[in-house]
Parts: sequence; structure tokens; C-alpha cells
Amino acid sequence: MSPISRLVTVFAIWALVGGGFVCAASQDGAPISDEWVFWSPRQEAMPEHSILSKGGREGKGGLVIETGEGEQWIGCWSRTLPVIGGQHYQFEAWRKFRDIPHPRRSVVVRVSWRDEKGAAVFWEEPAKAGYNKGKAPRAEPEYPQDIGDGGDDWGRFSDVLRAPMGARRAVIELYLQWVPNARVEWGEVSLTPISPPAPRMVRMATVHFQPRDGELPEDKPKLFAPLIAEAAAKKADIVVLPETLTFYGTGKTMEECAEPVPGPSTEYFGGLAKQHDLYIVAGLVEREGKVLYNVAALIGPDGKLAGKYRKVSLPRSEITSGITPGHDYPVFQTRFGKVGMMVCYDGFFPEVARELSNRGAEVIAWPVWGCNPLLARARACENHVYLISSTYSDAGADWMISGIFDHYGDVMAKASDWGSIAIAEADLNARTHWNSLGDFRAQLPSHRPLKLGE
Repeated sequence: MSPISRLVTVFAIWALVGGGFVCAASQDGAPISDEWVFWSPRQEAMPEHSILSKGGREGKGGLVIETGEGEQWIGCWSRTLPVIGGQHYQFEAWRKFRDIPHPRRSVVVRVSWRDEKGAAVFWEEPAKAGYNKGKAPRAEPEYPQDIGDGGDDWGRFSDVLRAPMGARRAVIELYLQWVPNARVEWGEVSLTPISPPAPRMVRMATVHFQPRDGELPEDKPKLFAPLIAEAAAKKADIVVLPETLTFYGTGKTMEECAEPVPGPSTEYFGGLAKQHDLYIVAGLVEREGKVLYNVAALIGPDGKLAGKYRKVSLPRSEITSGITPGHDYPVFQTRFGKVGMMVCYDGFFPEVARELSNRGAEVIAWPVWGCNPLLARARACENHVYLISSTYSDAGADWMISGIFDHYGDVMAKASDWGSIAIAEADLNARTHWNSLGDFRAQLPSHRPLKLGE
């Protein structure tokens, strides 16, 4: 029997059964403990805990953690299982909880990788930037995501994980922490070998262009057509244009350049998006009744408006121009992944990109008149998102660039000449492992602080 087949057999029988656990064997035949054990860092912080033989979602067994008064509680059920280095696994754990106001912080799952002796292992690829650049980072704990609903019903943590090549064991930890008078029940925990997921590639493009020609707002969109065609010829999936492009260089007020969204400009760009089979993000001035917004419009390959974002953070020049701020941070599902948008001054404030990331954005499109490029790097790396900026700033100045930023905040591609594009490709299924932190994006839900009033 091959190693993969043997492990499939092991995990196929791994389940809670009648208050006990089916025993599994490691790759070399040595027994692996079939018991869950409970752990807490301090005796006075240890919650009550128990195993229910008929608990769990399907009555096959459950693991319970309960707390009393105070916020000191930290405890987890833990179990160690055999794994094969390099193998992908589907992880799932069902949970049901009550009286937990902030479950993202208090109901947490971790999976750690260990060698045959229980020691830490390392990833194969060196870190690209930052602390210990060029060295293989240690495989820090993974944090599968909770994709369930509220705590009154059963929901589940689920994720696809790849064991590092040196891994021989996976340590699974099911936590309840920092909440008084609460209860969580776990059940049907599984780690199943699967085939590697297919890459989810996206080719991201930005345009570096000042639309100086044309005196009317309706003259401006046509100036971008050759650059969009160039991006399409290079097989771009999404191309980002700059901010308020129908206003730039007209000498008119923003009010005079405002239009409905959807409207004439999105209709024109929709024709190009459909012709070239790609997504276009365009910065426009929107009028809705008596209200004016600075917007980023996402036009899909079907030629229709896929969504829009109304700029939330307004500089004083836009306030005195009569612009009203938006109130939401929408994220849109595209055929390659989830896209969020922000506009110019939004980049000076970490809340905007963070809210987009909180809502699942994997790529943030950013029409931007100008900004500090250090903030662009920060927004990308602090959220582990790809950031596509399109700016009017001269590439020779020590200021904003038209570029694509990766999860380290490094520039993947930059357009230096006016009337040019830059393009970069990324696999949205690939994890970025930082030295000392691991997959930082996966840790954001449980580690980021609560907002005041949350």
C-alpha cells in the first residue's frame, strides 16, 4: 500500500465514536495516542471541560469547554495525528457555542506541524522579504477559518492545508478563551488527505496615464481604450484606471463632471470590458439625486457594472467641492477571486483596507491621484492582499506609483512611463508565510483587536 493510500485509510476511520476514538497508527507503525487531551497555560485559567459520548452535531461524540466568571480563561482540546510532508489536507471541525459576544476572538482552531520527534519544522521556500529575508521560515501554527453561522446552530471551521515537507505530525487545538460564562461544544473533527487544489491565477494590470486631451468629461474614457487593449493583449484579468478620470484636466468642477453610475462612462467601459473579456476599475464622479460621490466602478467582462465603492475618506478639497462620503466597504466576487476597491485618500487610513480585508477582499483596486507609497506598502502587507494602484503622480517623483504590490508590500510591477501599463501575475490560492508569523492573513480574525463598541 502506498503512503498516501495508507494515510487515507487512517483518516477515513478517524472520528468520534461512542465516547472514545478509533486508534490510528503512524507511518512507521508506532502507535499514535487516540485520546484528546485538555491543555491550559495556568491552572487558575483552566475552564471546565468534558467529553460527551453522544454529543456533537450527529450524536457521535462531543468535546465541551465551559467557563465561569472572569476573562482569564484559556483552554483547548488537543490531539496529534500522523501526516505526510507535502500532502494537502481538508480540515474540518464543527462547533456550537453560546454566550460568546466575539467568537472570532474566543472560539479558535489551530493546527501545528511537527516532525517525528515533535520538533518544529520549516517551510521549503525562503521568505521573500522582511525579518530573516532569504531564509526558510519556521512553519508557524495554521488558523483554519470559521465559515459557520451564529453560535446557536452548528457551524464549522474549514480550510485546505498543506503539510510542510518535513512534517510527520499535525497537532490540532480547539480553543475557548477570554470570555466569561460561556460554552462551546466541538465535534466531527477531521483532517482528510486531498489532491492539491488547482492554482487560482490572476493577471493584474495598472494604467499610468494622465488624460490631458479633451475638454469635456465624455472625451476622457476614450483616451484609455488603447491602454486597456494593451493590457488585454497581455492577458490581463483586471485593469485599474486612475481616480475621477472624467474630471482630470477639464478645468470644470466635480459637480459638472458628475454622472449616474451606471451611466455613460460605465457603459463605454463596459463595451471595452466585454470586447476584451476582462474587468475594468474606473474612478468617476457619481451623481445620485442631489448627492455627489467619488467612486470606483467595477465593470465586468459581461459589460455590466459589477459593483461600485463610494470613497469614505474625503480630503478637504473634495469636501469644499461638495462631495459626500460613502458609508460601506463592499467586496465583489469575480471569476478569479474577491475584489475590493478604495480611492486615493482612503489609503492614508488603515481602516478602509482592513475593512475590505475583513470582508474577504483578496485584491484591492486603488484609483489614486497621489499618496505616500509607504502607505501603499503598509496597506498591502498588513492585510496580506494584492494592491493595484493607478496614479497621476510622476514615476520620477518620490511619491505614489502606478504598480502592483504583493503580500510583503513589495512592488511586483511598476509602470514608469506615461501612457504605459504594468502587469503582474499571482496565485490567489498560494499562502504567504512570514518569518515568525506564518500565514498572517489567516490570523487576522482571531488576533486583530476589537473595535470600540464592537
